[in-house]
Amino acid sequence: MIRLPAIAAVLALCVTAVTAVVSSAADPWLAIEGGDGPGKGKHVVLISGDEEYRSEEALTQLGKILAKHHGFKCTVLYAIDPVTGEISPNKQDNIPGLEALRTADLMVIATRFRNLPDAQMKEIDDYLRAGKPVVGMRTATHAFNIPNDRAYAHYGNGYGGDKKEWADGFGRFVLGEKWISHHGHHGGESTLGIIAPDAQDHPILRGIKDGDIWGPTDVYGVRLPLPADSQPLVLGQVLAGMKVDSAPVTGAKNNPMMPICWVKTYSMPGSDGVPAGPSGRVFTTTMGSSTDMLSAGTRRMLLNACYWAMGLEKVLPEKSIVDVVGPFEPLAFGFNGAKKGVKPADLQ
Repeated sequence: MIRLPAIAAVLALCVTAVTAVVSSAADPWLAIEGGDGPGKGKHVVLISGDEEYRSEEALTQLGKILAKHHGFKCTVLYAIDPVTGEISPNKQDNIPGLEALRTADLMVIATRFRNLPDAQMKEIDDYLRAGKPVVGMRTATHAFNIPNDRAYAHYGNGYGGDKKEWADGFGRFVLGEKWISHHGHHGGESTLGIIAPDAQDHPILRGIKDGDIWGPTDVYGVRLPLPADSQPLVLGQVLAGMKVDSAPVTGAKNNPMMPICWVKTYSMPGSDGVPAGPSGRVFTTTMGSSTDMLSAGTRRMLLNACYWAMGLEKVLPEKSIVDVVGPFEPLAFGFNGAKKGVKPADLQ
């Protein structure tokens, strides 16, 4: 006969287990524990939140690749409707879970024109003041749009206020460029990656050659030259169609070609505007829609960039594993096209 205290102990364990599952399911973010691999012990926080390019799909897949194939612990954050708990890319003022940046070794960001409350912005600001690395994707060049009367207005795209060192906002100051233009025809001309001169030996391009990087998103315009401490790695050849084998367009669009990814550093300024904090590595790419992630070369570029940003390039293999994890059928980019009724727990 089983003793009553033993039954009680078993029931207590069951209740504890159920509580843990329910608590995890209620979290407005996705936590992906890493396994064995070079990234074991490192924490990557991936911040999605854009209305157009399905960053909620792209960063979920990137987080799964980093965790399953490379051992990184990943936390994926989303724009969340606080009433329903569902992912809502059009909700511009709420990305819960940014406290995860307190233990992060890397921030990957792909937001667009977010107007986050001061408490959430402070988590990003504190992270940057520690000089930690940043990977910015696609609309991160215009990640924020914060009114001038707010504490973090200087993060806003095109900022032109009193903090002169923050001219043009987070995009220009941290990533190297703000939103400028669609250089390629949006929705009609795709992007093929061509290695920039003298960049082939950079660790981020390990295992990548001309033409490996492709995506249906168009090339963004940037101001040339990029900031002095920036090094272009890949140039975007504008293709005349939406397939990887489409012919390049003729004329000025490809002469010169725009950089579509580059590296640089940043250091947060002190009260006098002079850089005072530790320096952090930055990788920026104007690619990064969820449909761009269907290209193995694009996934490899992003994976390699995460390793490099954290200073792990010495353990980066020549041909790192970039296979997609689980079902991955990204939706086409476009406004108001995100899947409805999805909660972070549904993406496990």
